[in-house]
Amino acid sequence: MLYTALINLLVLSAIFVPLERVFPARVQRVLRPDLVLDASFFLGQYLVTTTAILAVLRALSAPLNLHLLTRAPAVVQVVAAVVLGDFLVYWFHRACHRFDALWRFHAVHHTSEHLDWVAAHREHPLDGIATALFMNLPAMALGVRGEYLAGIAIFRACYAIFIHSNTRVPLGPLKWLLGSPEHHHFHHARQARHNYGNLAPYLDVVFRTHHVAPARADYALGLEQPYPKSYVALLAWPFTMAPDGQPEGAPPEACAEPG
Repeated sequence: MLYTALINLLVLSAIFVPLERVFPARVQRVLRPDLVLDASFFLGQYLVTTTAILAVLRALSAPLNLHLLTRAPAVVQVVAAVVLGDFLVYWFHRACHRFDALWRFHAVHHTSEHLDWVAAHREHPLDGIATALFMNLPAMALGVRGEYLAGIAIFRACYAIFIHSNTRVPLGPLKWLLGSPEHHHFHHARQARHNYGNLAPYLDVVFRTHHVAPARADYALGLEQPYPKSYVALLAWPFTMAPDGQPEGAPPEACAEPG
């Protein structure tokens, strides 16, 4: 797994370092604060979390498989898996911001005060495993073929890194179908209660949680509450978080006009 992590580091660096230099969302140094901390999460994700996710999905794939779409055309399998997976993850993500038991783990991801492709990996392992399970649950239940499932997983992983990257790349009309860094960065704003559809912004429009990001990306990121500053301490934080470390509250019932 260390070899895989190093290969991914080289490939992602080659893609995102130039992209963030050419299309920056914020003026930010490559050697920014907390880069070492996020690099620790990067290694932890490839050495621990990914292994755990694969083990969980393998263990559940057979018991959950209802073979509903096994014989369906590839496009039907892929579209059904993506749409239903996005739907479940959207509601799980909202729940993470609503309920303390889930927020404790999801809060680790929101401690990032500087977003880029490395910060995308700052995630508590239990939060990552739960998200992956909800994301892949429909595909497993529908009996989507393994090669399609692997392709979807790779695309989702790469796109999740993209929406956290320090870039501002206009997507045009596709911004309603695919998440953008601009859309997701605003979710990371302090006291954010919007834009839960990480890879499916149309769900935010449908369920009235879509907020248009400010024209200038100069709003503060991260949390208002204090949090640990080391890798090990952040992993332990959900189990020691004080009672006043409340979830961010119920999402608002109305949203800003799409634009």
